Amino acid sequence: MTVTAAASADLRARLAVRLVFVVLGGTQGGWMARIPAIRDQVGVETARWGLLSSSSAAGDVVAIVLITLLIGRVSTRLLALAGAAVVLLNAPVLAGASSVPAVVVGLTAWGVGATFLATPVNALAVAVERAHSRPLMSGFHACYSVGVLAGGVMGTLAAATDVSPGIQMAVSSGTLGTLLLILGARLPRDAPTHKEQRRPLKHRFTPQLVLLAGIAFLGSFGEGAASQWSSVYTADYLDEGAALGAATYTSFSVAILAGRLLGNRFVARLGRRAFLRLSLLTSALGVTVVVVRPAVWLALTGFVVVGLGSACVLPSVIALAGRQPGVPAGEGVSVITIGQWPGFLLAGPAVGLLAGATSLRVALAALIVAGLGAAVLARRVVVPATG
Repeated sequence: MTVTAAASADLRARLAVRLVFVVLGGTQGGWMARIPAIRDQVGVETARWGLLSSSSAAGDVVAIVLITLLIGRVSTRLLALAGAAVVLLNAPVLAGASSVPAVVVGLTAWGVGATFLATPVNALAVAVERAHSRPLMSGFHACYSVGVLAGGVMGTLAAATDVSPGIQMAVSSGTLGTLLLILGARLPRDAPTHKEQRRPLKHRFTPQLVLLAGIAFLGSFGEGAASQWSSVYTADYLDEGAALGAATYTSFSVAILAGRLLGNRFVARLGRRAFLRLSLLTSALGVTVVVVRPAVWLALTGFVVVGLGSACVLPSVIALAGRQPGVPAGEGVSVITIGQWPGFLLAGPAVGLLAGATSLRVALAALIVAGLGAAVLARRVVVPATG
């Protein structure tokens, strides 16, 4: 293969991985934008809907078990395509649900597909990054954020024009599925693995990967809590109304996208460990700005800083995990998935319980502890020679 042909193949592989990240973000953003309409289709009140929405957690657990067992034993590209297919096929069915059982089944399937997809697509991103010999991981996660934003915009337009959630998600899935059929074959291939080279599962939990999983847990806890409670803090605790609450969450989300678009440049200049610590400390600083005094301008500013800091924590951890010596990229990323998922899952309820016992302002201060704790752990991260 000539140099030009190899470069062209690398570019197509990069585009294909970007598309899978967009698939994951686009379906999630489209679903979240239409939750009120889907809730009305099913005919349940807000409190019961909150219980139904937890159904995806069961799918998450199933997916984590499956991907932990299969990654490194089945083609990473095949696993990514399988996860993407489940997500795309399930999205219009879930969006068109009109009964409680249908929502439960759909959300469980969503949890399986989305969580199953996360590990192989990140492993493929590590492979592409290695092929290009420069930081790219933050840019891939920016594609996920762009997908969420695009899905949300499409959902907003569909709602404004009275297009049903099911039709909206069918159009979205059809479009993304067609693109995936075109580019899916360009996803990176795994190097051949002989049976005698496959190691027991316990051997992938090296001290460095366990350390990185701990950082992923704390980082995901902070990002998840900020995502779920930023609008509530401004709208309810500060009593500034729903519009400013939505503006706070939107500002946080845009900051995450901006941080991921810029992240690769900072990694190239600072190195992965220094940038990871800077990101965690920035996130902790942002929460400090939010809670230091109850004021709407501090809330808006602080959550923007939190978003900038949180943006590249997980991409940085995944990039490090995928380059651990003697551990295939997929296996390393699977350990991070095990650490990350409980962080997102527990963030909302934990802050809610603490807020009920004290106040939301005090509860959010727990995010400072999480960020500083993760920054301390990051001092012990060893960057691989190829990282």
